[in-house]
Amino acid sequence: MSFPLLTATALVPAVGAVATAAVPAARRTAAKWLALAFSLATLVLAGAVLARFDPGGDRYQLTESHAWISSFGVRYELGVDGIGAVMVALTALLVPFVMLAGWHDADPLEEPEPNRRWRPTQGFFALVLLVEAMVVISFEATDVFLFYVFFEAMLIPMYFLIGGFGDRAGERGEDEAAKQRSYAAVKFLLYNLAGGLVMLAAVVGLYAVTAGQLGEGTFSLARIAEARAAGDLAFDPTVEKLLFLGFFLAFAVKAPLWPLHTWLPNAMGESTAPVAVLITAVVDKVGTFAMLRFCLQLFPGASEWATPVILVLAVVSILYGALLAVGQRDIKRLIAYASVSHFGFIVLGIFAMTSQGQTGATLYMVNHGISTAALMLVAGFLISRRGSRLIADFGGVQKVAPVLAGTFLIGGLATLSLPGLAPFVSEFLVLVGTFSRYPVLGIVATFGIVLAALYVLVLYQRTMTGPVRDGVRGMPDLRARELAVVAPLIALLLFLGVFPRPVTDIVDPAVRQTLSDVHKTDPKPDLTEAAK
Repeated sequence: MSFPLLTATALVPAVGAVATAAVPAARRTAAKWLALAFSLATLVLAGAVLARFDPGGDRYQLTESHAWISSFGVRYELGVDGIGAVMVALTALLVPFVMLAGWHDADPLEEPEPNRRWRPTQGFFALVLLVEAMVVISFEATDVFLFYVFFEAMLIPMYFLIGGFGDRAGERGEDEAAKQRSYAAVKFLLYNLAGGLVMLAAVVGLYAVTAGQLGEGTFSLARIAEARAAGDLAFDPTVEKLLFLGFFLAFAVKAPLWPLHTWLPNAMGESTAPVAVLITAVVDKVGTFAMLRFCLQLFPGASEWATPVILVLAVVSILYGALLAVGQRDIKRLIAYASVSHFGFIVLGIFAMTSQGQTGATLYMVNHGISTAALMLVAGFLISRRGSRLIADFGGVQKVAPVLAGTFLIGGLATLSLPGLAPFVSEFLVLVGTFSRYPVLGIVATFGIVLAALYVLVLYQRTMTGPVRDGVRGMPDLRARELAVVAPLIALLLFLGVFPRPVTDIVDPAVRQTLSDVHKTDPKPDLTEAAK
């Protein structure tokens, strides 16, 4: 038996979570280093997944398949295509930076009684590792039921990270801050649980259809694809549409897509910056990834049927998120609404049903994860120094902390997709792919780029330039640990901005296969019109 590399990639952080939680309370520093070591080991394994993945080989590689709940056709099946392999690598890459950035976020607060609140360090780092394990296996699962289990299970550690380790009180007072954290955590949980319950009904429906036509129910993507190719399985159009809607609703909440996005600004605003990165750069990517893997592959007819409405919702997300970002007074909420806009671009690229659009959407998932991590983590360093998230409380930072201001600017420029930085390539591909099939929507979506330039540059102007405000005087610049977090992310933004081929070469075959699933080819240019 070959080494179960995919299982190991998910198992190592899970074991790390247990080991970190077991460290005695008095040894907080040891727990941090132990958790970081497990996250780095996971990164090495994710690198091995990329190294062993052959873009020209089978669709799903490094596969594992074992009986799990045989009486219900549930199997423990793992496998990665190019998209899954890249997303596993992104998750493993970002978690060590999340840990380093949040190195002191869960330390005990040095406050006089009765306001002192103990923040168990071991619990924080264990929960981060647990989220990583569940996200990784979600990207690897090729059994629908297995995917569903971890798709829902990851909500529990995220709930505790938002509610139990959220943003510190600042000027609001501990009671008010705790109330807001609790509200954000419950809202996050309820929205995602509601979507998950609808998906559960669709998962049961999928089992019923396969059981009725194949004689035994199955959740295996490979088994379903094989039965379809042989003509043994065919969905009734109405049933297919209902099942598609059940899956898509859950993924649209997780993504998040307008109008199911409202939990995200609360969750990111009340979380610490590292947890906010975990939400939008890691966990939310499961939603858009699942649209590619499950919605399009399982329900191609329904996907084509729903495409016009989904594309309109995606464009609304792009413009709505950007417009609300322009009007924000809170730095974290501004970045959250910017992410709503960016997820609109990702969904637009997926359902444009072109190779450029879907390659751009996958690349956007990677680039958005890196750029949002860079911007949000630097913003977290800035907020922790000032003790406030309000834009109006800053000014003149570049005069007292030029390195911090410079890295903040690069993160912001990546967010607005400046040419030469990684998100530009992905956004360009999404718009080209959309325009080739839906020119009007492609044109309207470009206004999101203009609005992005507005909210990013205004944010930088108000926080970093102008006279130095009283609360900013004496603000220290980035420390060595903080530079170790930010510098590699900026280097990646620059590298992928000028040379995205290492990612596109891996994902392109998977994109072509996905388009084949929905029986789509790229539209050919009208040479007659071009000649005129």
